[in-house]
Amino acid sequence: MTGGDVVGVEMRGPVAHVTVNRPDALNALDMALATALDGVLAGLEADDAVRAIVLTGAGRAFMAGGDVREFATTLDQTPADRRRYFSRLIGHAHGAVQRIWRMPKPVIAAINGPVAGFGIGLAAACDVSVAAEGAGFSLAYCHLGATPDGGATMILPHLCGLKRASELVMLGDRFGAAEAHRLGIVNQVVAADALATTAAALAQRLAAGPAGAHAAAKSLLRAPLTAAFTAQLLAEKERFTARADSAEFAEGLRAFLDKRRPDFTGCRNGPQA
Repeated sequence: MTGGDVVGVEMRGPVAHVTVNRPDALNALDMALATALDGVLAGLEADDAVRAIVLTGAGRAFMAGGDVREFATTLDQTPADRRRYFSRLIGHAHGAVQRIWRMPKPVIAAINGPVAGFGIGLAAACDVSVAAEGAGFSLAYCHLGATPDGGATMILPHLCGLKRASELVMLGDRFGAAEAHRLGIVNQVVAADALATTAAALAQRLAAGPAGAHAAAKSLLRAPLTAAFTAQLLAEKERFTARADSAEFAEGLRAFLDKRRPDFTGCRNGPQA
């Protein structure tokens, strides 16, 4: 089972190792990747032979947020077409996150390098996250004049508190693996050369355990948040899509392409809802 060129799946006994495979773009999320990842996880969710999943990135990054270069191509589209593009993109991306959240199998994120934007929500939705020592984290949305997606606005306040989550979202500063561990975003930090074996061993241990009990425990642990999480994903999608034709978002995209700091001071706020 594969998701084409952009998502690979390797079965090692009862463990599915899923690799996001756009290394030249630091595994940034574009439409093809979002669609493939959603489809691959749907297949693994339905496959009774799969008892655990490891999710990682190819090359030196886990996932460097959204593909800003693809996003920038929407600036030439009408506002309605731009909103439709982001609605579809986030729909597939959130489909992947929801599958991780609800599937009865444990999912382990092996964070091998930089992770930003949607990648943080994706990793945070996993049951366990292991990070390499050199991995760097950043929400980064504010640098584009955008709002978070991937469930980050619900999971991060739950993990590290509202004030710290507000700081991470509104400043978008980079932080390291040790800080991610202190905040509860990752379970453990290991040397880069030990990441793959650590994640694989953990997955094999979970796969050898009582699958029914693990499924029931996962459901119980997440039950108090599940309805709210689904609603929050919808709200995130609506906010991001509504702001897709704002002056701030256009400035953020152009600044990224021009390799300069964005200047939001002259922008009208644009859509807020």
